[in-house]
Amino acid sequence: MGSSAETLEFQAETRQLLRLVIHSIYSNKDIFLRELISNASDALDKLRLESLTDPGLAGTDAADLRICLEIDKEARTLTVRDNGIGMTRDDLVELIGTIAKSGTAGLLEKVKESKDAAAAENLIGQFGVGFYSAFMVADKVTLRTRRAGTDSGTQWESDGESTYDIQAVDGLPVGTSVTLHLKPADSEDGLADYLSEAKIRQIVKQYSDFIRWPIVMATERTDDEGGTVRDHDTLNSMKALWARPRSEVTEEEYHEFYQQISHDWLPPAETIHMRAEGTFEYEALLFIPSQAPFDLFSRDTRSGVQLYVKRVFIMDDCEALMPDYLRFVKGVVDAHDLSLNVSREILQHDRQIRGVRRRLVKKVLGALKDMQSKDAERYAKVWDQFGRALKEGLIEDADNTEALLGLVSVASTHDPEKTTTLREYVERMKDGQDTIYYLTGETRATVENSPHMEAFAAKGYEVLILTDPVDEVWVDRVPAFDGHRLQSIAKGQVDLGESADADEETGAEEKARREQDFAALLSWLTTTLSEQVKEVRLSSRLTTSAACIVGDAHDVTPTLEKMYRAMGQQMPQVKRILELNPTHPLVTALRTAHDKGADDPALAETAELIYGSALLAEGGDLPDPARFTRLLTDRLARTL
Repeated sequence: MGSSAETLEFQAETRQLLRLVIHSIYSNKDIFLRELISNASDALDKLRLESLTDPGLAGTDAADLRICLEIDKEARTLTVRDNGIGMTRDDLVELIGTIAKSGTAGLLEKVKESKDAAAAENLIGQFGVGFYSAFMVADKVTLRTRRAGTDSGTQWESDGESTYDIQAVDGLPVGTSVTLHLKPADSEDGLADYLSEAKIRQIVKQYSDFIRWPIVMATERTDDEGGTVRDHDTLNSMKALWARPRSEVTEEEYHEFYQQISHDWLPPAETIHMRAEGTFEYEALLFIPSQAPFDLFSRDTRSGVQLYVKRVFIMDDCEALMPDYLRFVKGVVDAHDLSLNVSREILQHDRQIRGVRRRLVKKVLGALKDMQSKDAERYAKVWDQFGRALKEGLIEDADNTEALLGLVSVASTHDPEKTTTLREYVERMKDGQDTIYYLTGETRATVENSPHMEAFAAKGYEVLILTDPVDEVWVDRVPAFDGHRLQSIAKGQVDLGESADADEETGAEEKARREQDFAALLSWLTTTLSEQVKEVRLSSRLTTSAACIVGDAHDVTPTLEKMYRAMGQQMPQVKRILELNPTHPLVTALRTAHDKGADDPALAETAELIYGSALLAEGGDLPDPARFTRLLTDRLARTL
């Protein structure tokens, strides 16, 4: 027996806030069960902790602690019951007071001003709603509780509208039960059939599978003889591997968990298990896959890191925990000090979450660096799958540029099969060389056969071969590696010096003489090709080709120009520089012909053909392919 019920009114602001929670805020009403199970788990944790210090609770057996879910289809009720610490009447009043105190006029006004449910949910996420989310799915909620170590219990009941009843009740077991008098299922309103065992199992599996306490549901099934068999099923696995010491987890368990969260049946290339303690506690279990997903570079690809709070699932693809260039990393981060109702917007601006993100990134990059130094073959496979994404970090993540540069592994002229790191390139540099040379292009063959390569190949200089589209961008963002400047061999002036047995003074005189001999031709060509190029000059990078096209040191490359235009960005035309090989027979013959008569129309056509040939040699697109073809076939016909 207990005392008569006392009816109390919610504060006016709290009533309005409850209406928002019930009718407007959450698009996914399934979270009510996540909230109630989380509260029950906290109550079990508190009882276990207090039993260690309170002699009156010393007999508590942790093996008996559990959360029970009970479905009564006839009464249309769902009950969440725990045998945890329980609450006194004062505790219940404080629970009611929490939301009342949160419902200040200023906060409520912000919620009202929100234009849509998502914005309102972000605001609601700034304070606890927890228990009150039950009113989204129930017409009435009855809570019965008894605090461990006390004799009397308390009942709280409300329809979530304007009042609640509270009274003392005798004969209750220790713990808390929350009974929801469920609303009818309504698919249009997002109300599922929460009397369905299958639906309850699905929600528990999604949100509460790793709760440390067993979540048990009473079930009924028909046996072979047509009789009814009542049983109790444990719905959650309770296997939160990240909460266990690494020494206690087997590789098989790691692989099984990885498959569960990633749906990837190949074992991961690397497992990262970490725990942070201090002002902000969290555990993380991250995996670097062996193979890239098919949608790694799709616009809709999401982060692979899940966020949990005290083993309760909060969200998939938590972008706040991992930068976009590490979107292939899979795993779980379990934060101890966040609210269950934390929103994506809050996470993006949370100082502690930003700190967690920094540490996770350094941990992942550090694991890749260790793999690179200890298992080069395995690292080569990982880089082959995810290198293109990692290079995006050189554009996005200035804080980790050095670490990312250390991971870069690209093709080079040093070896036709194996890639090289920047560190290995520097170790092989020639005496006196202080620049890291590279060339971008669509394929390795295009780059290797480029005229820009000729002098470098002749003099034995190694050149990095960069063929990923992202390479066009990051090389301009990264000024140097280990003090050595990165330079495109297709940009600016290139001075590789004369051969070792040549006299320096003689070489300078020869260069000056050539400049003088070709001055008239270069000036005429610059004028003749003014629509296509901004300058024609002699080249020091060609040995066998007649001409090549280069850009100024800070010009946008043609490939990058195409990429920007494909993204809808307007780009001004960038005129480049035509360089001529002064020792090539075609160039010397053109100079001789020009000296005899610059007015000959055939000279202008030859100039066009030289420019077009240079453009084709670097893989470029002719501005007028039909005209180029006509000029070439006419010239060939005259030679026969």
